[in-house]
Amino acid sequence: MVIGTVVGAYMGPSAEMFAPLGAVFIHLIKMLVIPLVAVAIITGAANLGDSPAAGKIGLTTFIFFMLTSAAAVALALGLGELFKPGVGIDLTSMHSMFSNEYADKGEVPGFFATVLGMIPTNVFQSLNNANILQILVFCLFLGIALSKVDTAKTAPLLMALNGLVDAFVWMINVVMRIAPIGVFGLMAEAVGTFGFDVLSVVMKLFVVYVIAILIFGFGFYPLLIKLFSNVSARRFLSVMKRPQAVALSTASSMATLPVTMDAVQKDLNINNSTASFVLPLGATINMSGNAIYYGLVAVFFAQVFSIDLSFGAYIAIILTATIGAIGQAGVPGPSFLVVAVLLAAGIPIEGLPLLFALDRIFDMIRTALNITGDAACAVIVDGLHLPAEEQAEEAVVK
Repeated sequence: MVIGTVVGAYMGPSAEMFAPLGAVFIHLIKMLVIPLVAVAIITGAANLGDSPAAGKIGLTTFIFFMLTSAAAVALALGLGELFKPGVGIDLTSMHSMFSNEYADKGEVPGFFATVLGMIPTNVFQSLNNANILQILVFCLFLGIALSKVDTAKTAPLLMALNGLVDAFVWMINVVMRIAPIGVFGLMAEAVGTFGFDVLSVVMKLFVVYVIAILIFGFGFYPLLIKLFSNVSARRFLSVMKRPQAVALSTASSMATLPVTMDAVQKDLNINNSTASFVLPLGATINMSGNAIYYGLVAVFFAQVFSIDLSFGAYIAIILTATIGAIGQAGVPGPSFLVVAVLLAAGIPIEGLPLLFALDRIFDMIRTALNITGDAACAVIVDGLHLPAEEQAEEAVVK
């Protein structure tokens, strides 16, 4: 990662020549994502289905993701008001980049539209289109159904699915052998092409953004781990280095999912059923890193355009960013939910192309925080709801 960053900074746009190295790595990882998510969710839901804590695990997971996302937005708003990254910014030289082309991309679907969008009408089409949310819903439903059918009938199928999960883990470990080469290619290309000139204009925003990410990732999540689990916060951070490195270079929670699952189950000894349920769900709806970005960008442009945000505007930002994250896919690319956040608070959106030019570098950093939150949730849920005897049995097996 470090070598790729140095090479990208030195070579500039010509570092794009290393892109194929990263592309091969990404394609190999993505090859495993959809089948792994489908099989892992089915087995996780089936294994949890008969547990008395099944409902509590689902509820705790959802509440954790919603509350931590809201806390992330609140932290971003607080740091934005404290450091004022948009005050004193002269955008006259960048005015040519301003555009209203994203104004019609800020619509957040309503409640019923969101629910309908989660239900697949053709599950094979959902698999083909890699619609993660629809795959999650169907596989959760199927996993719960398997837990309610006579064990004698479902045992062979579940044994086969568990064998498939083990096979996928073996494939992940093989792919990870070329991870250093892939990460080098991805970092060289990203650093060489994202544009240092534009970054210099919004450097204060970038610095505050990194501070917020570090506070949440190395302060808030480890504190929750210490308070609500039996896992050492130091060990948690140590184990997360490998998934964070992959997330930082790929900028995709879904592409990092196989690595995160491997680290959480193998190195943190988290129950397979818990990890198989929480982590794919988190990669889809847990966007604490994005929430920090939305909050800071809202404050940044409010300060740039000299707009005083009311208490109602702050509430609108928090609610839009938190609820809107549910339908966000865990893949890289410009996040148009930020348009909805700005519109909800009455902030002009003309300057957004200035940040979209840098979206890759912002996306890399926030993805690393997103997957850290997914893993933290798995550790906490496992410690809170898995019976002590099951934890002991799982430890013995491992």
